[in-house]
Amino acid sequence: MPIEFGTDGWRAIISDEFTFENLRHVAQAIAEAFGPGKSVAVGFDTRFLSDRYAIEVSRVLAANGIQVYLTKADAPTPALSFAVTHLKADGGVMITASHNPPRYNGVKVKGPNGEANKEIAKRVEAIVHENISKGRKPNLMDYEEALSKGIITRFDPMTSYAEHVKGLVDLPLIARSGLKVVVDSMYGSGRGYIKSLLEGAGLSSVKEIRGEMNPGFGGIHPEPIARYLRALMDEVTAGGWDVGLANDGDADRIGAVDEEGNFVDPHRIFALILRHLVEKRGWSGAVVKTVSTTMAINKLAYRYGLPLYETPVGFNYIADFMLKEDVLIGGEESGGISIKGHIPEGDGILTGLLLLEVMAEKGLSLKALVEDLMRDVGPFFYARRDIRLSPPYSKKAVLAALKKLLPSRLAGVEVTEVNDKDGVKYILGEEGWLLIRPSGTEPVLRVYAEAVSPSLVNDLLREGEEIGQKAYGESRR
Repeated sequence: MPIEFGTDGWRAIISDEFTFENLRHVAQAIAEAFGPGKSVAVGFDTRFLSDRYAIEVSRVLAANGIQVYLTKADAPTPALSFAVTHLKADGGVMITASHNPPRYNGVKVKGPNGEANKEIAKRVEAIVHENISKGRKPNLMDYEEALSKGIITRFDPMTSYAEHVKGLVDLPLIARSGLKVVVDSMYGSGRGYIKSLLEGAGLSSVKEIRGEMNPGFGGIHPEPIARYLRALMDEVTAGGWDVGLANDGDADRIGAVDEEGNFVDPHRIFALILRHLVEKRGWSGAVVKTVSTTMAINKLAYRYGLPLYETPVGFNYIADFMLKEDVLIGGEESGGISIKGHIPEGDGILTGLLLLEVMAEKGLSLKALVEDLMRDVGPFFYARRDIRLSPPYSKKAVLAALKKLLPSRLAGVEVTEVNDKDGVKYILGEEGWLLIRPSGTEPVLRVYAEAVSPSLVNDLLREGEEIGQKAYGESRR
């Protein structure tokens, strides 16, 4: 298969498509996209061979006359993205497959503001294809030589990132609250960050689980959703903790667990933080959400008189607005959220800390906060299912087939509007919505639903899966 950049870079199965040879081609294209004389920060996560892949990328960049700042150890994507701005680099490269299964690895390319930059990604993809088709070989410099000449410099991104985050979160307030917090790093590169920040502020009851290096992620997907957070749920309930926070494999996503072990999804976290920023901090600005994100955000934005923008799935689309507009907060259902004053990048570390600030300021448990939110802008219930696709398949063909399947009713409710901004979204007035779209990072068709009752969500998902399977079948004819 050709090397393709999706919603968040290039991802592929290790030793299948994700090989050292292909990685060198991608690194060469990145070098050509930025040009000689530029500087690039390079980081990596805890996946199998990620450290070796990062060195290989650095060798190619160095051979092309690019100054490389390479992290000393695995680091979260938000810290790498912030390092781009702190070091005044021209861009960044992160070796990670984020929340994907352990057999994957990938490359995220960052622009000068630490953002996922669509234009750079398109340019890199085009250069890769041209170089391979013309038989051009990547340039490669000896690692030790590059180090000795100072072309590659190793650095620790944590110190500057932590200082920046301290200016965005009221850590002393959290410390005074005495909250008892469990952090589940899911064996990812966010390990140690939240715990260190909280303990440094004086919070005494902080425990981290799954914080060791484990390239196989303990046999789970490093995605902070309910099905992979049983260990966190059990720890919170068994230990009498107040809250559990979970980050994905590179810590750009957030999930949470309340004191009773109930999963609290990013929709609710996004809404709680938005309400807090406006009502308690007095902040204002535009709100940006993806098509797969809760209607509660719309209700809050309208209430506060804030501009609301809806984008396709992928934080790169949110980043575009954060770079051009006065954005208060931007987020997506997968757990990537960022706020004004921060990098235009989803940050599960910052978001987790902001959620603790909301709890500390309100003096309420997370369960009570969610119940209050539901009374305020609910009820709303959400779920997602994935349909595994067998390659080869065509995203364009699947989308084309989906757009021909336009039911007038779903689960007995009238479809009042159809949105094809990303996949096909069927809107059911105030009752809810159903979204079907091909993933930009995995060979799956995602089916999302939100509605005013759990039973309606399940009915919508069931019908959505039927529509998705039919579209997939039609696309293969």
